Amino acid sequence: MQDRLQAMQIFMRVAELQSFTQASASLGLSKTHVSNVVAQFETFLGARLLQRTTRTVRLTQDGQSCYERCKSLLAEFQELESLFQLQAEQVSGRLRVDMSTGIARNLVLPKLAEFIEQYPHIELELSSTDRKVDVIAEGFDCVIRVGSVQQEGLIAKKMGHFKMLNCVSPAYIAKYGKPESLEDLTLHNHKLVHYVSQLGGTDSGFEYQDPHTHQANLTIQLPKLITVNNADAYSSACLAGLGIIQVPSIGVAKYLHTGELVEILQNYPAPPMPVSLLYPHRRHLSKRLQVFMAWLNQQMTPFLVPH
Repeated sequence: MQDRLQAMQIFMRVAELQSFTQASASLGLSKTHVSNVVAQFETFLGARLLQRTTRTVRLTQDGQSCYERCKSLLAEFQELESLFQLQAEQVSGRLRVDMSTGIARNLVLPKLAEFIEQYPHIELELSSTDRKVDVIAEGFDCVIRVGSVQQEGLIAKKMGHFKMLNCVSPAYIAKYGKPESLEDLTLHNHKLVHYVSQLGGTDSGFEYQDPHTHQANLTIQLPKLITVNNADAYSSACLAGLGIIQVPSIGVAKYLHTGELVEILQNYPAPPMPVSLLYPHRRHLSKRLQVFMAWLNQQMTPFLVPH
């Protein structure tokens, strides 16, 4: 067992430094020993992990997968060693999380220093992207998802819902006018900024709930000037006067405060967007994951509404 752990650590060091020479120096081991250990590890796994040339050492595709799994396994072993150490300063190990750029920028990063100060020995890796990562294959401990959740092999913990707003810029109003009713949207040829997760996909149009019957998932098809596939471009297009956007309130709060964006059709918001915390199915959650999820829930609760 100890030999396998050492082999994983050596392999990871070579991969990170992309050099057997530098890895051996950093580990205080001979280059021959490091090379032999990695070769034996490859033989044990039955796969080529590193592509060696005279100048560089790079991970193969199998090597990349192995590297991510090794990081997770070593982190779990580290957690096992400190399983009963409950003091904050003793909670340690790597934690890999993923969330949208909007949540990272507006919610998590402004407060993250407080978490790091409380748990200084947790090594946090924060992925911020609008694509749906493969939680298990890419070695994530947890991800925050906004919208519907359909991924097998994961536990989904519902956190609440983001309130949705309809917004335009003053420049848009100056050119197209401010819609005061649903009829205005089509009568005056208003435009949407279309958002799709993947270019070429079908946009759902202007979504709204009936304020009287509370019927949801109603849609009005509107023309578009631009289609985007990430949250930053979506907000930027609206700021540039290119159309109406329907967005979680937290993503545009600062723009509404400064007057760079204006809320419209308050009585016809899109249905609230569900927010979920997803993590792999494990019998025992690591202490570091437990404390991070608790902290994350505390930060997000003020911005969520029941539904």
